[in-house]
Amino acid sequence: MPYHEIFVGLGVLVASAVFVWEARRRGAFNEQSLIAVAGALVGGAIGMRLAGWLETLDLEDLWLYGSRSVLGGLTGAYVGVLVAKKLIGYKERTGDLFAPAVALGMAVGRIGCHLTEAPGRPTDLPWGVHAPPTTPECPGCLTGQAMHPSFVYEIVFQLAAFAVLLWARRRLARPGELFTLYVAAYAVFRFLVEFTRANETVWLDLTRPQWFLVPGVLLLSLRLGYGWRRGYYDSLFERKVLP
Repeated sequence: MPYHEIFVGLGVLVASAVFVWEARRRGAFNEQSLIAVAGALVGGAIGMRLAGWLETLDLEDLWLYGSRSVLGGLTGAYVGVLVAKKLIGYKERTGDLFAPAVALGMAVGRIGCHLTEAPGRPTDLPWGVHAPPTTPECPGCLTGQAMHPSFVYEIVFQLAAFAVLLWARRRLARPGELFTLYVAAYAVFRFLVEFTRANETVWLDLTRPQWFLVPGVLLLSLRLGYGWRRGYYDSLFERKVLP
């Protein structure tokens, strides 16, 4: 069974359903928002494959390996939305509609990763998991080592993020901040969880995804600091701005 492809497809369907639900709730469900979704899907597909291909630089692997890069897919989806909105002249912000949709869709999609990919680095923790020796690119699977269930960590994070986003969406009045908070939280989480993943380290004991995330985390930190100083998140923490 192609579990990876099945759960990725289910994740896309779940994300699309949540997007439509949230767009209807906000009164933003229209032809333009659907075009933005189409841009996200096309951009995400291209981004996943291009980012994965950069690992091999082999044109024959463009389709086969492209689906590995979730970070590339998210980046491509973001660019795809921007391009689609630019083409149709749609100026409304859509990030807050995508945030809860992406979180729940990622949680579903990562189930397929957990079932088919190398779980993570070896661990002595009691919740370490074992994977079949047929798992691709998994030396620990061949030797029967217990490994971090790194994809389970991400599923838990994404479900928690989805719940927090549903709680925060009625409290954040400024458009775009819900999406900013989600992207920042996921960037930090993904950087940290990479220490449990089975990805190859390339420099200073960091993986390629971590080096990809470093500039993004720095920029997002500056952006969050900017928003914090201007009181964008006061409603979340009931913090009063001093005169």
